[in-house]
Amino acid sequence: MPEVVIRRAETSADIETVRQLCWEYRDYLLNFSAAIRPMMETFYPQDAYAALMAALPGKHARPRGVILLAEIDGAPVGCGMTHPLNARDAEVKRVFVRDAARGTGAGARLSQALVDQARADGFKRVLLDTAAQFTHAQKLYEKLGFQARGPYSDLPPGTEESLVFYEFVL
Repeated sequence: MPEVVIRRAETSADIETVRQLCWEYRDYLLNFSAAIRPMMETFYPQDAYAALMAALPGKHARPRGVILLAEIDGAPVGCGMTHPLNARDAEVKRVFVRDAARGTGAGARLSQALVDQARADGFKRVLLDTAAQFTHAQKLYEKLGFQARGPYSDLPPGTEESLVFYEFVL
């Protein structure tokens, strides 16, 4: 099995790579199923997602946020990030691994590294959501010790049933 390396995205080239991965993630979500598409268009319409990508480094900036890259043989295969919701809670966002790297452990390594960084940054809990149809992601988070919970923020009407929410107490 190839070695997966997880590292912080720190340079402008790293951030551009993460943006590319995030756009691939959005495309993956939009094309995953007809049921997920309306949720994605509600949460991440094209213009709003472009604005989010432009603000990515600031939204997930150190010292209380982080953007991580997963690489195999020096090639980027995935990303994940956290940002603070408040003084005690960090939220995991956009954990994505390219198709070619699925099954390598990159998703688990990214997720564990995000939890470890949140702990090191002094957070007490890590929160996240994933699509209800992403049973593979749910199994991964549960294996890492995340516990199912209800929503932790306000949601647009009609979207709650499309998502599953998790927390990890640090």
